[in-house]
Amino acid sequence: MSIKLYGYWRSSASYRARIALNLKQVDYEYVPVHLVKNGGEQHMEAYRSLNPAELLPTLVDEDEDIILTQSLAIIEYLDERFDTGIQLLPEHKLQRARVRAVAYDLAADIQPLGNLRVLQYLEANFGADAQTKAAWARHWIEKGFGAIEKRIQNTAGQYCFGFDVSLADVCLVPQVYNAKRFNVDMEAYPLISRIADNCNKLEAFIQAQPENQPDAE
Repeated sequence: MSIKLYGYWRSSASYRARIALNLKQVDYEYVPVHLVKNGGEQHMEAYRSLNPAELLPTLVDEDEDIILTQSLAIIEYLDERFDTGIQLLPEHKLQRARVRAVAYDLAADIQPLGNLRVLQYLEANFGADAQTKAAWARHWIEKGFGAIEKRIQNTAGQYCFGFDVSLADVCLVPQVYNAKRFNVDMEAYPLISRIADNCNKLEAFIQAQPENQPDAE
């Protein structure tokens, strides 16, 4: 198989990439990289040779002889490389910019602050226990969701932007999954909740869910 995705079942960035691959109807081989076992398999030389940043996911497209990191770059590459499935970014430049803005809110501003390596650093260097780490992640999710709930008031339909799934929805669903892990009160974000529920009725999102991955624990 020419496309390989190196990921971890509960990684938000890997989750985004899986959703995109499914929406684009691209067959791929999933290669699990465990973030905790053996001190974290992402730190091992075999994986570092693919991704020196030691982060997930990594996409390998053997047909194009390319290795890509960063989930948003991967998703935009897939959207341009394959004509199959759903187009994840709109044709019109203004609408495309609006979709990207929400996607970046989620993937660049909110999610990294609750990333495993950040939480591990808080524990190792500041003595944060599990409750403190959860409170930290919850704070940043709530702050970000408050802004996004307002931002999409005038654009949302069935999904973040009308009635077509976009990159924004691909990024939203994994972050809602994280929010529930950290006990965020999702009743405070009815629009986000409704959109996530709509997305999670689609087969592409169902197949990408963490619990449905071969390395799920």
